[in-house]
Amino acid sequence: MCQEYDKHLGFETSGHDKLHSLVIKKARKLIEANPSDPAAQIIAALVLALESETSIAVPQLYKLDDKRFELALEILNEWRLDRHYASKLRLLDSSSMVQSLHEMTPESRTIKTP
Repeated sequence: MCQEYDKHLGFETSGHDKLHSLVIKKARKLIEANPSDPAAQIIAALVLALESETSIAVPQLYKLDDKRFELALEILNEWRLDRHYASKLRLLDSSSMVQSLHEMTPESRTIKTP
């Protein structure tokens, strides 16, 4: 969604977007490849906890091997950045709405002469 919004606004796709896609793709492939794997279940639990804004026990993450623990950290980092980005998008939407409303008021259409 963020990439589509950026394109709509005329922004270029950043390296962050490519990295974000890679992290999401790696997590999805891990989960889909072997859903019964404990590591896949922990990563899935992390994603669901982040999405629902609930908790996951940190000791669960410590059960992951180094490679998958790093993936969990990347997911956490991307989620944090996306939350910040979503806040900025909401601010931009609100600002655009206020500007549009202002442009629609009769007072803003009148030309003031000295």
